Amino acid sequence: MSESSGDWLFRDQDVASGGDSFDDLDGSLLPEPPHPVNWNLLTAADAEIEWIELNRWVNWLRMTYGLPASIVPPFWHRHTELLWELSALHLHWLCAYDPDQHGSAPFGWHRDFADARQRLHDWVATSETRLDRDRPTRQTIWPGELSLSDVEDATITDRDEDFAQFVATDIASRRDAENAFYAQARSNLPAQGS
Repeated sequence: MSESSGDWLFRDQDVASGGDSFDDLDGSLLPEPPHPVNWNLLTAADAEIEWIELNRWVNWLRMTYGLPASIVPPFWHRHTELLWELSALHLHWLCAYDPDQHGSAPFGWHRDFADARQRLHDWVATSETRLDRDRPTRQTIWPGELSLSDVEDATITDRDEDFAQFVATDIASRRDAENAFYAQARSNLPAQGS
């Protein structure tokens, strides 16, 4: 990806502040048709593109529909249940508004968007993430599992900075896993000349 995290971060800030960067929604960073995103299987390079695309779209969505933090909170990216829901909603939107799609497809998207808003609201309420603070999604400990440490609220001071750092950490983690995989694969190859 040629764009540094700082570049896409500042572009997203322009969008959030009401700039005309929403026009960029027609210019996807992905050269292929829309496809389901399995966040568990993305390479570092693919994850970077998907994070940028989804963040742009979520900013557009929350501004266009005036969504409160009780539906799309600032730290949505830190909650996998919100990530998966928003990612699926994004794909559905891309397909519904594809030029080759049937003219009534946007009505279907809006119907499903109403259902998705309710699910998003429920998950935000359960996690207790808010406009000004966040905490990791609560996990239920089953009998026999180790208990988790106490969860504390984090104050949200700069959402875009947190998003950029979160994505950079995710990409680095994926890259480390890829490098470890390839190093292991190379070590399992027979030696030259054997």
